[in-house]
Amino acid sequence: MTQTSVDYTRRLELLLEVCRSLSANLDLEEFLQAIIKAATSLTASETSTILVLDKDTVSLRFTAMQSEDAEALRSQTIPINQSIAGIVFNTGQPLVINHVDGDKRPYWPVERLVSKKVRSLIEVPMIFKGKTVGVLTSVNKLDGAEFCDEDKTILATLAAQAAVAFENHRLLEESRHAYQQVIELDRMKSDFIAIASHELRTPLGVILGHATFLQDGANPEQAADLDIIVKSSMRLKEIIEEFANVDHFEHGLSRLHRGTVVINQVAQEVANSFHELSIERNVTLDIQGSKAALTIDGDAAKIAMALREVVKNALTFTNPGGQVRILVDKVPGFVRLAVIDTGIGIPTNELAKIFQRFYQVEKHLTRRHGGMGLGLSIARDMVEMHGGKITVESLEGKGSRFTLLLPVVQNQAKQPEKVFIT
Repeated sequence: MTQTSVDYTRRLELLLEVCRSLSANLDLEEFLQAIIKAATSLTASETSTILVLDKDTVSLRFTAMQSEDAEALRSQTIPINQSIAGIVFNTGQPLVINHVDGDKRPYWPVERLVSKKVRSLIEVPMIFKGKTVGVLTSVNKLDGAEFCDEDKTILATLAAQAAVAFENHRLLEESRHAYQQVIELDRMKSDFIAIASHELRTPLGVILGHATFLQDGANPEQAADLDIIVKSSMRLKEIIEEFANVDHFEHGLSRLHRGTVVINQVAQEVANSFHELSIERNVTLDIQGSKAALTIDGDAAKIAMALREVVKNALTFTNPGGQVRILVDKVPGFVRLAVIDTGIGIPTNELAKIFQRFYQVEKHLTRRHGGMGLGLSIARDMVEMHGGKITVESLEGKGSRFTLLLPVVQNQAKQPEKVFIT
């Protein structure tokens, strides 16, 4: 084995050690500084730098450098189309110039920006998933020697690691920014819900109060118009209450007022509250299941709220002549409420989304049914507050089945998944 091959083997061993040490949990700036330090040492150069693409100026900017001119370099950008580094960036191929004085290509950015005389340089692209993101440069081989293929191999290895680190950092920053935007949008949505539900209550109360007062002395024609006003106002009142329920839940203001809840009784009361609507829509609404009193430890008002939202949804999306059934029964450790309809059903690709707030299966400009897309999310929240679970099964054009599982006692609340739903 020749002395040259021994030296190259030793350099590869050092490169391997460097790569291993670079796997330490360093921040990006420390990591890139370690890269250029290793590049300078392993190629026996005077100094090394890293340039990366600046998308705003469509040029290359210095990101890591060793020289005494580091501060000056940090503020500089290098035109991609007027520099050797730009050639490497655009072609994705390494470039070695061992005699700068004899090279006629224009614009030598390093020599223009730093005080040291540039005699030779080697530049390799930093490539991540086939895309060039920067350039790693080593300048001035020591003792007047020339850069060789071995230097290109070593720098290419370091450049690959630098590219991965830089892109991972960029993707992480983009993710953080996107996450902050989501948080801000969610805050704005919550503020809107709170303000809207609060500010709309007073004028709506005035409208309802005057409309109901005028109904007492109205003639038949006026009574019909006032009836429309009252019904529309009541619908708006329901929307405001949905907003308020969401706001209370999101801000942790909803609390369970626990007691013994007879689920059969809750189901009957909910069914009774929709008696007029079911007649108006010509949809049969009935209750089936256990005649024995099925009780749980919970909040009757919130369970009724959850069931009411599901039944209202079923009535809304069931065509005239259809049927909605409320089934009440018991499975080991849980009371089960199922709302089964013969309605229009839900597309399979929409099932996973229907419990999201403000989500509506129908498109905004083509939808035939009302609602803000809050009802099912409120039902989910109320059920999950009890440690229960709500699920849906549906066939488009055939109907849907919503199942609410409510634990009989609190310590069984964590395992509703284990119940077999038929």
